[in-house]
Amino acid sequence: MTYYDTFDTSQGSMLVATSDKGLAGVHFSRQKHHPGIGKDWKKVPQHKLLKQAKRELAEYFAGKRKRFEVPLAPDGTAFQLSVWKAISTVGFGETISYGELARRAGHDGSARAAAAATGRNPIGIIVPCHRIMGADGSLTGYAGGLARKRALLALEGVGCDPRGVG
Repeated sequence: MTYYDTFDTSQGSMLVATSDKGLAGVHFSRQKHHPGIGKDWKKVPQHKLLKQAKRELAEYFAGKRKRFEVPLAPDGTAFQLSVWKAISTVGFGETISYGELARRAGHDGSARAAAAATGRNPIGIIVPCHRIMGADGSLTGYAGGLARKRALLALEGVGCDPRGVG
């Protein structure tokens, strides 16, 4: 069973979804690859994991949280899971390239595949794909939009290369 709720943030409305095992999704409204609400999903705003995720995200947006503790249970291929796990090692205020991400995931030389997996990350912000940049340090694609990526990095004290403005 998938449980969900929606809530508003400084960067727009978000959909948060979980199973009893862990958080399965954090999506901005109208972002690329948004799953929509499944027909068998159940809205349960008071679900323990949803409450925890919403609290931690609110603290992040308020500048009071740098690490997340909510348990995660994303659904993906073995390759995607390895990339998402590697993304989770990128600390608050730190950025790395897709090439470095591929190396950290154990797939050295697979920057493009790592970038594709990053774009399918179902747990945005908590699995901080906004911290992944182009090889030249430029701001590159983000499923939530480049303006949001720039805002999230600014929240973390990271300046952005204007080459990525698009």
